[in-house]
Amino acid sequence: MMFQVRPRSRLIVLLLVLTFAQACAPQATDTPFRPPTQLQPTQILSTTTPIPAILTPLSTSTVTSTPTEGPCSNHLKFVQDVTIPDGTTISVGSTIDKQWLVDNSGSCNWDSTYRLKWIGGDPMGANQEQLLYPARAGKQATLRILFTAPTTEGTYESAWQAYGPDGIAFGDLIYIKVVITS
Repeated sequence: MMFQVRPRSRLIVLLLVLTFAQACAPQATDTPFRPPTQLQPTQILSTTTPIPAILTPLSTSTVTSTPTEGPCSNHLKFVQDVTIPDGTTISVGSTIDKQWLVDNSGSCNWDSTYRLKWIGGDPMGANQEQLLYPARAGKQATLRILFTAPTTEGTYESAWQAYGPDGIAFGDLIYIKVVITS
């Protein structure tokens, strides 16, 4: 009988030691959440006076902005330049028809409430806010902006960001980089 009590006593003592050790251990303190500071877009090159341009969808399909169940998430993934590869030489004052192939890699369908906004570089005559091409979630779309080449020779870039109907930026940046010559 005495042999059976010992293991039970050891178990009770072990449980008490573990309980006190846990109570004496330093307690984690909550670290206050500080959201990241959104950086202001940096200007890549000097700007010129904008000349109105358009973004023209290559298809007229209509989509809705949300799927049938629950909230959705926005994401745009750059796939490739369709026209005007980086470093292309363009004559001063020429019209530039720039197109990018992108994936709507989020779960939201893009409709007329989605926008592309100029965020840096030179807008090269394009409107600084464009409609984002309508695209269903999980599908590819071709984005198109018509630019006007500056009248001064040099290298120019223009960077653009997608924005959802809530005004929040999402996805990869798309941009154009051209060399303007006489």
